[in-house]
Amino acid sequence: MIPIADPELGEHEKARVAEVIEGGQLADGPEVRAFEEEFAEFCGASHGIATTNGTTALHTALEALDIGPGDTVVTTPFSMIASANTIRLAGAQVVFADIDPETFNMDPHSVEAIVRERDVDALLPVHLYGLPAAMDRLGEIADEHDLLLIEDAAQAHGAEIDGERVGTFGDAACFSFYPTKNMTTGEGGIVLTDDEDVAARAARFVNHGRPAARFGDGDAGAYEHVSVGQNYRMTSVLAAVGRVQLDHRLRESNEQRRENAAWLTEGLAAVEGIETPVEPAGRRHVYHQYTIRTDDRDALRAHLDDKGVGTGVYYPTPIHEQPAYDGVACDVPVAERAAEEVLSLPVHPNLSASDTETIMTAVRRFETGGHPS
Repeated sequence: MIPIADPELGEHEKARVAEVIEGGQLADGPEVRAFEEEFAEFCGASHGIATTNGTTALHTALEALDIGPGDTVVTTPFSMIASANTIRLAGAQVVFADIDPETFNMDPHSVEAIVRERDVDALLPVHLYGLPAAMDRLGEIADEHDLLLIEDAAQAHGAEIDGERVGTFGDAACFSFYPTKNMTTGEGGIVLTDDEDVAARAARFVNHGRPAARFGDGDAGAYEHVSVGQNYRMTSVLAAVGRVQLDHRLRESNEQRRENAAWLTEGLAAVEGIETPVEPAGRRHVYHQYTIRTDDRDALRAHLDDKGVGTGVYYPTPIHEQPAYDGVACDVPVAERAAEEVLSLPVHPNLSASDTETIMTAVRRFETGGHPS
């Protein structure tokens, strides 16, 4: 079976983790500070605050930006549920905008219609599947209506808009380092921001509300708690893995994903009933997922499974249709249709030329009527 994902950890990661274990400082410390600085520099941001995972990064960013009860945040219903859950965890109200049918990202036209009809405090777009959202237009809407802008970049490490990496287009941005992401720490996340005050508040929030000495905020080692916070700190072991992944794997991995995606797109271009991913001008897709769409999704998936090709459906149920969001009204027909049609094919960097040929051949042999050949 060709897997949908294939996380890669090797001797470099093992050696660096062994050094950290030998050093004895396993919790938050210099290794985490180094990872924060290096990842922020990679993206072009001024500050990084590492967290336990992508969900806690989103929650931290919202808290650091003072989003809470009485506030309203617009996001997409077509994402991992964490994008919306964290808004609720911060105490704010979630409003869902529809998506663009080609990019699967939040549609600025839908967002604009919402902010003209009701009071909104922030926008939280998701760079889905590794493709940057339309941050130019979303940024204009945020500026015009005085809204905060938070990037959910959990799937978009190294993605770019006009040569600038995502993570730098809003008031804050959040990444995940889950094992299947383009780079991993095992679990982990990070908040990026250019605002030192936001960074200091984020650093306090992830550490039980303790002052953040590195931002001139007081003595972080003392048992002084200036605000209510969580324990969302990244460990030194995870940071060690992240530093190696950033230095040795991410750039090469992204290039291989793009090469694999190009082969798939060329090979599937003439297949009837299949729409392959798009890459709008000026945007650099890093293909966390290679997602096609087809009316015969479930039948095609069964056919590919029979041919030894792993697949994934991200996401089969829009967030507003989940039981946890029962009663949330929204008009998002494009997202609802996408949930019925999307199918992700393997695109990870460990695919061989034979693997990509197997994937393409299996898709080509599928009959559009839904019956495997």
